[in-house]
Order: sequence, then C-alpha cells, then structure tokens
Amino acid sequence: MKTMRSVLAPLILLAAGLAGCSGGNETASASGQMPGAGNPVVEVGVLTLKKQAVPIMVEVAGRTSALETADIRPQVDGIIKRRVFTEGSAVKVGDLLYEIDPSSYQATYDAAAAALEKAEAAVPSAQAKVDRYNQLVGANSVTGQNLDDAKAALAQANADVAAARASVEQAQINLTHTKVTAPIDGLIGTSSVTAGALVTANQTTPLATIRQINPINVDLSDSSVNLLRIRGMLDSGRLKRTDGPPKITLILEDGSVYPKTGTLESTDAAVSQTTGTFSIRSRFPNDDRTLLPGMYVRARIDVGTDESGFLVPQRAIDRNAKGAATAKFVTADNKVETRILNTVQAVGNDWLVDEGIAEGDRLIVDGLQKARDGASVTPVAVTLDANGVVVEDKAAPATADPAATTPAATK
Repeated sequence: MKTMRSVLAPLILLAAGLAGCSGGNETASASGQMPGAGNPVVEVGVLTLKKQAVPIMVEVAGRTSALETADIRPQVDGIIKRRVFTEGSAVKVGDLLYEIDPSSYQATYDAAAAALEKAEAAVPSAQAKVDRYNQLVGANSVTGQNLDDAKAALAQANADVAAARASVEQAQINLTHTKVTAPIDGLIGTSSVTAGALVTANQTTPLATIRQINPINVDLSDSSVNLLRIRGMLDSGRLKRTDGPPKITLILEDGSVYPKTGTLESTDAAVSQTTGTFSIRSRFPNDDRTLLPGMYVRARIDVGTDESGFLVPQRAIDRNAKGAATAKFVTADNKVETRILNTVQAVGNDWLVDEGIAEGDRLIVDGLQKARDGASVTPVAVTLDANGVVVEDKAAPATADPAATTPAATK
C-alpha cells in the first residue's frame, strides 16, 4: 500500500501543474491578449458635424378627389328617347346629355297655354263691366251691390289668369326637363341607361356622373402630434417659413413623382377622436388627366427650413432598451462616448437631430462594432455617399484640434 501511494503522488502533482498551465492560457485567450501584450488602439471612421439649413418636409398619405361631382338624375318620368354624349368624354355646362320622350309634356303645356288664353279673354269683359257700373252707380241706375259683384267677377278673372299662367310655367319646366343637360364642366362617366329605358323623377340610381378633375383635390391626413411638433418649431423660431403657401409634391402609386406642385387649400378645424388625425386639402393642376379621383398618393409638404439642424447618418443611430436614439462620438482625448440624441424626423438617409450634438462633434459612422465606451481609438475622417455608404477615407486622422495633422493609415 505504501509503495502504491509513493507512485501516485508524483502523478497527481504533475496533472495539477498541467491544469494550471491550461487555465492560464484560456484566460489569456479569452481576454484577447497574449501575456505581456498591450491593448491595441482601433481605428474608427468619423464625420465632423456642423449646423446646416435643413428643409423640413412632412410626408403624409392621401387620396385624390374631384373638384366637383354631379350625379345626373331625371326630374320627370318618361322613356329615354336618346343618349347624346360619348361616355368618358369632356362636357360643358348646358350640353345635352339625354332626351326623354316629350310628347305627353308637350300636350300638357299646350293645354295649359290654351287655358291661359281663355282666362285672359275673360278679363276685358269683367273690367268693362266694372267701369260701366262705376258710372251708373253715381246716376242711381245700378245699386252698390251690383258694382260690388262686378268687382268680384273682375278679381276672379284676374286670379284665373294667374293660376293659368302658373300652370303654363309648370308645364314649361316639365317640358324643359325632358332634355337632361350637364350642370357642370368635367368628364362624364359611363351611362347606366340606354335608349328605351323608363326613368322616374329623382330616382336613386344616377343616369351618369360628371367629375371636374382639372384642377383636382388631394385630401391628406396627418397626425395631431406632428402638427404640434411643427407648430412648436415655428413658435421657437427654429423653423423659417417661406413666402406664400406651402408647396406640395406628390408621389404616385408606382413611386414616380408628379411633375407639378400643388398648394394647400384648407385644413380641418377638428381632430378625429378615433384616429387622432386631421384632414388637409390640397389642389393640383391636372391638364393631362394623370390624376383620377380615388387614386392613393403620398404627399411631401414643404413646411419650412430648420436653420440650425444637425444631420446624422441613419447608419450611426442605434436604440437603447428604452427606445431612445443613441450614437457614439470621439471625445477630445480620442475616447469613445455614447450619447442619447433627440431625432426630429428622417431626411433622406439621415436623421435630423436637435439635442445631444454640438458644433464640431466627431460622430463615429464606421467601425462601430469595435468602438467600446471609454476605449481609446484612432479617428479617421471618412466620406459617405448619397446612400450612406463609406466611399472615401482621408489620409489624416480626424482630431478635435483642426491644426493637428498626425498621419494615419487609410482604412
């Protein structure tokens, strides 16, 4: 037994020594450093931020709607004799659209006109009788009662004339309504009836619809939160308005930009209780009829210019656990610092920021994965293209002091 212990003891000590050496190497490997090696300084690409005038555009959704719409309905009963217009064509006010068979209405008018003539023929006789009785009553040839009866007969004759004239006017109106004309200028759609169809006065189904689309309205919708934000920027003086009403640009459903700009016409005086939005009505010229009522569009409204804004590339913005925007900067002593920023809105591939940045700050836009808070870095000035991609590195590092021009390796 004693001999076995004397043999195992050296083996146990040897295994313990090997385990200790292995643990030391794993520790060194996990830390990313070899024994005796110093911490390497990494390079990061930075942009030096400066205040600039930034146009503020609000993008909202909307739909096109006709400037004026008129549903064509008959005002008298009858059979459609003919349809005059071409479906889908432009019509003017007063153009004949439909003709309803006028035969019965013409007969009614003729009868009313004859009744008027008969009533008018009775008036002179009644008037002459009154005039004669006025002379005779003074000579005691007729009684006062006879004169009163004559005056009553004259008044009745005049009333008959008035009633007959009203009947003629009504018959004339009905006869006129047998010719259905356009009440507004615009494009007329398809017809719901053909010749020979029976129509009734004030029926529910329109015969056709006319829409005026040049110019055309575009009804937009924006949130009340956005309205308050823009109003606050105006009140603070940061946002400068241009002269005249705001200009509006349309983006069509296929992504193309409508070549003509529109103007703001009116805004709703109330906010929707269900959606928290309010309506904006704009107006656009539409000579070539590209815009048709009911099309879905997006509109960019030019509300002014932020005279002291900072544009931060979206690639440099991250979000913390609370959802706040954060970005990494290089301090004056070339150390990494994370700040919380207040983003106002997206401007292309950038964010407009109004808090958390000062003039000349160096923003890290490349090498973010290697930049740790408090770590020393070598800042290298970079250039971004229109899509926010690094396209050029300058040979000199970006330092806090513009006079410092220590060479640095190009990324």
